[in-house]
This record gives sequence, structure tokens and C-alpha cells, in this order.
Amino acid sequence: MKFTKMHGCGNDYVYVNCFEEKIENPSETAKLVSDRHFGIGSDGLILICPSDKADFRMAMYNLDGSEGKMCGNGVRCIAKYVYDHHLTDKTQISLETLGGIKYLDLNIKDGKVETVTVDMGAPILTPSEIPVNIPKERAVNEPVEIDGKEWRITCISMGNPHAVVFVDDTAGLKLEQIGPLFEKHPLFPEQVNTEFVHVIDRHTVDMRVWERGSGETLACGTGACATAMACILTGQTDNEVLVHLVGGDLLIQYDAEKNTVFMTGPATEVFSGEIEL
Repeated sequence: MKFTKMHGCGNDYVYVNCFEEKIENPSETAKLVSDRHFGIGSDGLILICPSDKADFRMAMYNLDGSEGKMCGNGVRCIAKYVYDHHLTDKTQISLETLGGIKYLDLNIKDGKVETVTVDMGAPILTPSEIPVNIPKERAVNEPVEIDGKEWRITCISMGNPHAVVFVDDTAGLKLEQIGPLFEKHPLFPEQVNTEFVHVIDRHTVDMRVWERGSGETLACGTGACATAMACILTGQTDNEVLVHLVGGDLLIQYDAEKNTVFMTGPATEVFSGEIEL
């Protein structure tokens, strides 16, 4: 199988061009290639596929083999791949995902994609649609007891479910201990991605993320969008937020008139190769 390793702010995936390759068992393939000791090493597997609804289609699998609906960093990397590898010459493309069709603006430098702005669509705030088992119109700053401690969560879906938790310090968190307790909490019927966020000022935040099916990753694009929305909903920031992630920065902008979230960030190709499955 031919592949390309790419990352968005350190959130790395193995990408396969399914216009040329055929993957019989993507779930098992994801587990194989993601292993950082015996495989290629990644947060998962992303397939770039034909679509009858958009220019291209994304299929993504976490490192445990589970299928994900959407990946904001992965979306940007797909945009870079299809342009740099001449699958398209358009600088505005559409991408089908299980989280809906996303529209991407490609920012070109020296003939290659440097950054990508993604129309991430409207945030989903209704608990039953996220989903989270909180019988209210919105789940904003809701108390939840985990590991004997009360936390406050703001729940949002950006194509996949997120719980945003505000903390005084992100660096000192024992994320490998607390993350799984959020991920598998009975409040979340489809499990959840959890963002731990420290607000620096009205335009800037720090964030660490525990992703369902993958553990802590260096970045999460949908998580950064959910974080910005949680900051706005709780009145802690303005509508443009620079999110500092472990692997880099993402600029999130919320257009209140259109009720649309835009994400801008880099995409990087690391190397290409072949692996025997």
C-alpha cells in the first residue's frame, strides 16, 4: 500500500489515495499503520476517496480502528494532498465527510498549499444532537462529577462530540488519567472528545485534548472550533480566538450572522512510502 504521512499542528495521520489504492479492511489497517513501534506511527488512517456529492470524500479511522466522523486537521491535509499531488487545480474545494460537506479555501505559496481555511459549518448546541445526556436546550457550564471532583463542561458538536472544560493550568493536568474518564462517561452515548482549556485573554487560549479512540493528540481541529465556541458561549472571549495547541496554533473565527465557524491552520507533508499489509 502506498501512503503519505501528513500532519496538521502535529495531529498526524497516514493518508492513502483511494483513487489509486483499494483498502479491504480500513479498521484493521488503521490499527496496523498507527502503531508507533511496529507500524508507521500516527493518530489514525485517512482515506482520500471519490465522491458523488463533493470534489472528494474523507474516510477516517482512529488508531484503535474505530471510524470517526470528521477531523479538522485531516481536512486541511487532504486539501494539501489533492492540490500538491495534482488531483485538482482548484483553490476552493468541497469535501464530503460523515460530519457533512466541508468547504475549503486553499492558500498557496510557491505552488504548494501552505495553509487552509475551512468552513466548518454551524456549531451543534442541542444536547440530543451532540449527543450528551443532559435534558436541556444547551449544555453550557454544566456540572459533572468525575473521579470524585466536580467539573464544568460545555458540550458542542462540530461534526463529532466535544466537552470543553475550563481549567487554571493545562500543562500540569494528568490527562492520561482524567481523559479516559470523560471519554467513557455515561453522559456521552457515543463517547466524547474532551478539551481542557485555559483562557489567556479575550483573543487567546491554551488547549490540550483527549480524543476518543486516540488518547491525547498534539492538536484537534474540531476541538479547537468547539473550544472557541465554548469560550464565546461563556462570555470569555470575542469571536476570533487563537488556540494554542501542543503542536501549533489554529485561528478560529465565528461569524455570528451566518452562524458559521471558520478554521485556519497549516498542513504539512512529512514523507511518502509503501508498506506491506
